[in-house]
Amino acid sequence: MKRRTLIKAMACGAGCACLPFNPLENGLALFQNAYALETTETLSHVKAMYYKKLEGTAIECELCPRHCLVTDLERGYCGVRENQGGEYYTLVHSRACAMNIDPIEKKPLFHFHPGTAAFSIATAGCNVNCKFCQNWDISQVRPEQVTNVELQPDEIVRICRERSVPTVAYTYSEPVVFYEYMHDTCIEGQKRGIKNVMITGGYIEKEPLKKIIPLMDAIKVDLKSYSEQYYKDVVNGELQPVLDALKIMHDEGIWLELVYLVVPTMNDGTKELTDLCQWIKTNLSDSVPIHFTRFHPTYLMTNLPPTPVKTLEKAFDIARQSGLKFPYIGNVPGHSGEHTYCPGCGEVIIERRGFRIGKTKLKEGKCGNCGTVVPGVWA
Repeated sequence: MKRRTLIKAMACGAGCACLPFNPLENGLALFQNAYALETTETLSHVKAMYYKKLEGTAIECELCPRHCLVTDLERGYCGVRENQGGEYYTLVHSRACAMNIDPIEKKPLFHFHPGTAAFSIATAGCNVNCKFCQNWDISQVRPEQVTNVELQPDEIVRICRERSVPTVAYTYSEPVVFYEYMHDTCIEGQKRGIKNVMITGGYIEKEPLKKIIPLMDAIKVDLKSYSEQYYKDVVNGELQPVLDALKIMHDEGIWLELVYLVVPTMNDGTKELTDLCQWIKTNLSDSVPIHFTRFHPTYLMTNLPPTPVKTLEKAFDIARQSGLKFPYIGNVPGHSGEHTYCPGCGEVIIERRGFRIGKTKLKEGKCGNCGTVVPGVWA
């Protein structure tokens, strides 16, 4: 199948997006009905945006807090950025290894155009190594180890427009490491009325973050824990840079939602959850949604059981008691903690079951029952 035929076939598959789908099968998203994809073994050769030259041909990457020192013909920690003769290049620009059309609720973003779809894309690579990563088969490998499809930014936007998909989501792995691809796609999207959302761990330096925020319409951050030790032992990263990034996002006015994967015995203590919620209320806002999601054993963490629902309910209650208005329970389809409740009268204003939207009592960003304003991006 020729590449233009591939794009047409993918676009035709958009109508199947509500059906069950594994976007990472064999390292490459296959649309419903197994649409054929033309792949490429050639990596990109696009100049990276954030680095400085050192003595000789060495460089220092300035994209994320790792600040990798990279000598000639070596790569940074993420495995997708390479020093070539003293210049730094991204190897994954326009090299998607996963793609699908998802409900926006899958990200999850609950206060951002509910009931709409997002064209989700990812490349190989990540700048941390979470022991519980569900997508480790693309995040913890180099681009040569996955099947890649060459998909240019303008083609992504064209698919969205042809299939009436309003949003591109940079997701599945870690979009920080395919920053240039994301950046260029955002610009194309803005030109043609397509929204952009970043699904990230928030492990990014201040300057590139401030540059990308104006190109985004919403950001969802996976806040792994409120413990530096947990970040060191389980994530192979640091907490403080993530907290700093969250403050910048809030100060810049971008719509922000948080996910906290509750791992049994690891980050589910009452004190940690209370301190986390207090930090959010003090440094961000009491209106920032936080999704407490259920852990399932995978990757390097198969020794722990799934999170008990009661533990998720405890986290939900702690958030409410701490003054957060929009806590949610995730990965438990049918739980009442999936709904959006009015902070004024307490009525359910958006019903959910998994990724599906039920009854909605939201009218022009306000509760249809009492008129209380509900923060979010609704139109």
